[in-house]
Amino acid sequence: MPSLSRRAVVALAAVPAIAAPVALVSVSADANVNATGTSVSAPLVFGHRGASGYRPEHTLASYDLAVRQGADVIEPDLVSTKDGVLVARHENEISGTTDVADHPEFASRRTTKVIDGSSITGWFTEDFTLAELRTLRAKERLPAVRQENTALDGRYVIPTFGEVLDFAKRASKETGRDIGVAPETKHPTYFDSIGLSLEEPLVKELRDRNIDKRNKNIWIQSFEESNLRQLHELFRVKVGLVQLTSAAGRPYDHVVSGDPQTYAQMTSAEGLREVAEYADVVGPDKSQIYPRAANGTTGAPSALVADAHAAGLKVVPYTVRAENQFLPVQYRKGTDPTAYGDVLAEFEDLYEAGVDGIFADQPDLAYAAREDFLGYQHGVTHPQAETPRG
Repeated sequence: MPSLSRRAVVALAAVPAIAAPVALVSVSADANVNATGTSVSAPLVFGHRGASGYRPEHTLASYDLAVRQGADVIEPDLVSTKDGVLVARHENEISGTTDVADHPEFASRRTTKVIDGSSITGWFTEDFTLAELRTLRAKERLPAVRQENTALDGRYVIPTFGEVLDFAKRASKETGRDIGVAPETKHPTYFDSIGLSLEEPLVKELRDRNIDKRNKNIWIQSFEESNLRQLHELFRVKVGLVQLTSAAGRPYDHVVSGDPQTYAQMTSAEGLREVAEYADVVGPDKSQIYPRAANGTTGAPSALVADAHAAGLKVVPYTVRAENQFLPVQYRKGTDPTAYGDVLAEFEDLYEAGVDGIFADQPDLAYAAREDFLGYQHGVTHPQAETPRG
């Protein structure tokens, strides 16, 4: 066989069209071998909080745009209301993502709480019923970075987890694609401590819809370990479980229990084998795959992807964002921290490292970078032509 470029070799592999369901566990044995010695077929695009680079995060509008931009999976972070309903917010403190401060009727609910060891002042979902939260409207979380998104402030309500699941079902039918959902349980130890456990209502929502199945594109995430083990061992969920990790620190449930194991230890070769006892996927900070030097640049990838694959885990890092301030130094363009840098280069780095998916604030750019990486070209059969580039 004549020598081919990396992209051409990957394009010749048995890669499903993006218009059809793409399984996270699908890695072609015939795909090219990349920098970590693993192979890549079609990594999934996870719409991080929807298309949060373009819409106020965790709104149905954000999830809808993510799907239209090519996301295979949408991500709702889950917190609880006072009456035990799971809603999609990045944090239970909502002053940065809603207009709650503009509601004088809720002024007295502003308070200070200790969440995962940190003192936080604001308004918290667990102090509101769902009906009360419905009187609020979402707003852009990063107005200084994404000023354009502020034009949509005040338009969208806070969706429930059930509504996100129902939206994904509708979107799958409308697009002919299997639109997945990756809920993240936020602060599960804290919510357990106040009698609002997240696991029971989450599992109930899945089982009420008959979608707690291995072949469903559902991935439950957590930065903590004990609730994932509970979902695996007590609830025996069949959907995928994702152990999220950070570049520093340790899970908060480890802090509470006195377990000294850090995220760094969890993502060692030995630690990943332990994670594989209860989870299907590891979701590291992207800097755990491409560590940053003191000057903010990145170099060669770490062993994390290869070690995770050896343990039987898939790897889906977070979060790629297009703005300069979020990129490695070598991919920044100009001096404006809010301007777009060469984000496609960072996507390609991660695809080259062998990841099985990527969380992205701009799903369209993750999609475009994946198409380029796999060797597709645009044509009359947009969004993907069948003829690979040579």
